[in-house]
Amino acid sequence: MKYKPPQLATDLPLRNEESGQIVRQDSEALRHYLQAATSDNTRKAYRSAIRQFEKWGGRLPTDRDTVVRYLLARAESLNSRTLDLHLTAIGQWHHYQGVIDPVKDPLVRKTMEGIRRTHGQPKRKAKALRLEHIAQMVNHLRHLPDSKKKHRDMAMLLTGFFGAFRRSELVAIQVSHLVWEPEGLIIRLPRSKTDQQATGLTRALPFGASSCCPAKAVKMWLDAVGISSGPLFRPVNRWDQVQAKHLNPGSVNDLLKTLGEACEFDFVPDLSSHSFRRGLSTSAARERVDFELIKKQGGWKNDATVWEYIEEGQQLSNNATHVLMEKMAVLLTSDC
Repeated sequence: MKYKPPQLATDLPLRNEESGQIVRQDSEALRHYLQAATSDNTRKAYRSAIRQFEKWGGRLPTDRDTVVRYLLARAESLNSRTLDLHLTAIGQWHHYQGVIDPVKDPLVRKTMEGIRRTHGQPKRKAKALRLEHIAQMVNHLRHLPDSKKKHRDMAMLLTGFFGAFRRSELVAIQVSHLVWEPEGLIIRLPRSKTDQQATGLTRALPFGASSCCPAKAVKMWLDAVGISSGPLFRPVNRWDQVQAKHLNPGSVNDLLKTLGEACEFDFVPDLSSHSFRRGLSTSAARERVDFELIKKQGGWKNDATVWEYIEEGQQLSNNATHVLMEKMAVLLTSDC
């Protein structure tokens, strides 16, 4: 019999409590809400994890011993965080199927703990862009021949940094999301990556110095291309023609790496769209910007995340060794 791939929870048939039969209209409505309960990215990640488990030779439902063998087979080739994701996907499948979840077995958990301790590596972090890095990128763009792509790249760079946007949020901005005020620009997205309840996301970009003002850069981009609706940031081909569709999220990373290479930064491999968020928060921390203002501009829900960025930005300025080195200097110049 040909093997049939397992279904995800959102693909399961739904039955009427009285008749035990699927009620089509209720089924479709409930399936819609089940789909909405999990983000597309999470669903894709789970499906990919299950496919890799099946490619190895696993089948769902599975048992404790098979999961342990899978962990042993992949312990050295996959990052421990990736294996954790695979276990979560396998566990979720069993949970929603209403069968025993082998991932909860103590042997599986203990094996995974040992893999983390043996093969675990620090999570690679994106390089935090400093203000001086953004200034170099802006200067590079300013000296390029005038073009629509130049205006787009300038607007994307400044909006991404000062708005602390994720790449998915940046490319999702529509012209209709822009609210112009006398003091600057407000961007209101109906949803973001961490806003699964669709309460919306707001970023305020006040008018500032013309050479580094994201609001003015956006206005110049809009004037250059003459668009009044649809995606804000769009692909521009080699003939400087603007397309109607929105940019692919990966284009944000490509832009940063291209500008980083042009500016001869030595950390280009560590640049990604997250460099915007890390950069804004750590740069603001160095300038002693208030904690609540940093948290608000980045839309962070978790205080611990913000404090981590603040500590990173101030780790050399707020340092116990400053006082000790000053004391040492006094001792070295004294007669003792």
